[in-house]
Amino acid sequence: MVGVIGWAAAPAARAGGQIEEPLADSVRTALSAAIANNAPPKPQFRHIEERLHYLRWLGAMSERLRRRKPEPQTRVDFLETVWYESKRAGLDTALVLGLIQVESGFRKYAISPVGARGYMQVMPFWSRLIGDGDAGKLFHMQTNLRFGCVILRHYLDMERGDLFLALGRYNGSRGKPEYPNAVFAARRQWEFADARV
Repeated sequence: MVGVIGWAAAPAARAGGQIEEPLADSVRTALSAAIANNAPPKPQFRHIEERLHYLRWLGAMSERLRRRKPEPQTRVDFLETVWYESKRAGLDTALVLGLIQVESGFRKYAISPVGARGYMQVMPFWSRLIGDGDAGKLFHMQTNLRFGCVILRHYLDMERGDLFLALGRYNGSRGKPEYPNAVFAARRQWEFADARV
């Protein structure tokens, strides 16, 4: 299905068969509002120290991601968006990067055997449930990252903060350890300890 040379050897996307569950109208409305507003991510900082920490994080993560995304501007745009969307959803940025690593191997156009799409392997039914119904938009970087972060936040809230269960639900393997453990292991590669803080 992939027609790009070099992608044939890429590892398969790992998205499981995430289950489409009925959503209460209030939940659907809240999730729809959370994915609305596609303004480009522009970080806001209250203090210069916060901005400097962010810039150090961006530099460190850019180096770690260089092998997977060799073009500097593409890499920076991706990291800025991951940072923005993870913070917006109240998620740990290292966790989101670990999830992306496990789900798609940082491939924008990854499609899993069950049809999940993009970096965060968002199932197409989400575009119908909380979006405008156009599943093709799930290949747009910011849209995919926003959907993925909002959905993970939703599952984390459903599981009352239990990250293990939320990750399992995200992957369609709730209660099984393989997927959450893979994300936790990948997360360690993206943690950032700022020596200057």
